[in-house]
Amino acid sequence: MKRNKCTHMLILGIFCSLMLGSRTATAAAPLIGTQPAQWRVVWTDDPSTTATVSWSTAAAGKSHTLRFRVKGTDESPSAQLAESGRYTGGESELYYHHVRLTELQPATAYEVQMISDADQSPVFYFVTAPSTDREFSILHGGDSRSDHKVRRRVNKMIASLVASSYDNNDLADDILAFAHGGDYVVTGTKMDLWSAWLSDHELTAGPDGRLLPVIPARGNHDKGKPFNEVFGFPDEDLNYYGISIGPQVRFTTLNSETSTAGDQAKWLKVELKESRASHRWLLAQYHRPVYPAVKTPGPGLKSWVPLFEKYNVDLVCEADGHNIKRTVPIRDGVKDETGVVYIGEGGLGVPQRTPKPERWFLNSPGMADKGHHVFVLKFTQEALQGTCLLEDGTVRDQFIRKPRQ
Repeated sequence: MKRNKCTHMLILGIFCSLMLGSRTATAAAPLIGTQPAQWRVVWTDDPSTTATVSWSTAAAGKSHTLRFRVKGTDESPSAQLAESGRYTGGESELYYHHVRLTELQPATAYEVQMISDADQSPVFYFVTAPSTDREFSILHGGDSRSDHKVRRRVNKMIASLVASSYDNNDLADDILAFAHGGDYVVTGTKMDLWSAWLSDHELTAGPDGRLLPVIPARGNHDKGKPFNEVFGFPDEDLNYYGISIGPQVRFTTLNSETSTAGDQAKWLKVELKESRASHRWLLAQYHRPVYPAVKTPGPGLKSWVPLFEKYNVDLVCEADGHNIKRTVPIRDGVKDETGVVYIGEGGLGVPQRTPKPERWFLNSPGMADKGHHVFVLKFTQEALQGTCLLEDGTVRDQFIRKPRQ
């Protein structure tokens, strides 16, 4: 599809918001003493009832607590102590604090405030996933390393996308989460790079204080302990998991940076078999592409693709290539309308590469290009609607997937 300017009202609203530049959220909150900063929400479990709320402080402090309550109520806030520790990696002294909230109400906005000793964060909020079959969207992108300035611009764009997707009085058709396909930083063992990424991530907060939950995948540049510490995984977690966003969307995150065969492939087989029987939409994300626009195929080509095809995965989200791509539907190594579509491959701040559109799986109706971008994936009962949006508001690509019979 040729480049065209936004015509859909949502995209038009996003573009106007970008041009107006009216925001109250700022990045790089001071990392001084026990002043909370680098706030974020992470989804790795049932997002309708659970969430991890995290922040950082420059000093260890003595007491770290999250206050939370349903947004718009007069009830007294609940308080929960954080799990805290010092980030690993380099000489930077920085401390993480994670609060794992459970037993939340679906489709509900929760106010949160981080308290470290006598210091308090601003009051933010996030929204849990629905338990009913309704329309919503998520964002997908990857590779936010390398170019600090572009990363910040894309993060501002993400905040505007989310703010333009809902009315404060109606959360029935909003952007719920941000799936990140990996490569957050250049060197995953260096905490100073992670700290810069975390401070830049503050720019994704909405002007009304809305925090957009992150669904994280590990990339090849994310080796080391900080990845698990940043996103609240257990120390030795292998970073593959599945979550249901609403009752009909199953989103599976895989780890292309460990063995793609063996235990992970066995787990994936069970995950897809059970999910296909109960969900309208099956999606997967991971870092190294199996049908790449630039590089050679990742190991998931042998380990995962047969399972994607057996259980009719609807869309696979990849990163790593530093370009834009959407493949034709693929089954058994050839174009097949019943097959799996792969999109990617990372444009959240990394310098872009020139793709190889002559590869058969990128021929029309597939596509390939380069440009800093994010994908907006909207789920309805009738279709999965995908939009690739460049940072200047241009719609670079659009596609539709219909439910499997």
